[in-house]
Amino acid sequence: MAGRAARLVLLAGAAALASGSQGDREPVYRDCVLQCEEQNCSGGALNHFRSRQPIYMSLAGNPHPHGKLMWVTSWSLPPRRRKSQRPQFHGKWPFSRFLFFQEPASAVASFLNGLASLVMLCRYRTFVPASSPMYHTCVAFAWVSLNAWFWSTVFHTRDTDLTEKMDYFCASTVILHSIYLCCVRTVGLQHPAVVSAFRALLLLMLTVHVSYLSLIRFDYGYNLVANMAIGLVNVVWWLAWCLWNQQRLPHVRKCMVVVLLLQGLSLLELLDFPPLFWVLDAHAIWHISTIPVHVLFFSFLEDDSLYLLKESEAKFKLD
Repeated sequence: MAGRAARLVLLAGAAALASGSQGDREPVYRDCVLQCEEQNCSGGALNHFRSRQPIYMSLAGNPHPHGKLMWVTSWSLPPRRRKSQRPQFHGKWPFSRFLFFQEPASAVASFLNGLASLVMLCRYRTFVPASSPMYHTCVAFAWVSLNAWFWSTVFHTRDTDLTEKMDYFCASTVILHSIYLCCVRTVGLQHPAVVSAFRALLLLMLTVHVSYLSLIRFDYGYNLVANMAIGLVNVVWWLAWCLWNQQRLPHVRKCMVVVLLLQGLSLLELLDFPPLFWVLDAHAIWHISTIPVHVLFFSFLEDDSLYLLKESEAKFKLD
């Protein structure tokens, strides 16, 4: 929810600096890349290189060994610098690959977040009747979240322009849907027409955002500002509603904890340390830490939906 916004902001800032990573400027790395492209990526050499790949690598679509070149460059550094100043490449640390997973810890953590969302979706659909006023909006939010975690898993498995964009775009969709969810809960139950207009506005914003970044230019600076703006709206709106209703509706405190925790945990992204065992970095730790937080948010949605159902049934009996 709110944490996706913070993550996107930090990722956008990191990506904006990606082209200036120290490892990209290392002469050894540049020479290795040129040599690799000449030997493996020119003419029929590319097909020959692919034919020698293990099947699990070829199925994942890994066309060149740039990850291996990063390690060659790292090990070519003097021992003292290798320990204290191992460089980043394209804005990222070199990772120890497992099978075809480029960032195994983040990929597994993203998968577990998606699995947690799926389990909580099944639980929600089991315990909350479809007649609850928020049922369909909450189920839609769960599917949007599942889609985002799927692409996050794919991106950390295989980093390409397409998977990077899908990770960004789907994460933006989660934030916008979280704002929509908040709008339905705070305004829409009393004023459906307002929600319809707001939904159309959000869809238009998402379409323009994705179209600009896909068809015109992937502008990291613009993406940074856009995600800061929608993330701020998301956080302020949810927190304001929770603070206003915490005495009357004790279960909204779960939502408050979720918003505050996700904002706090997102600071892990600022801890840009070399990965532990070259597998577990701050981003992976952030992904792992959000698993129970997402479970708590879906628990809030379940409690709130049951409360609204009970309230609507009581109102119906009075009428």
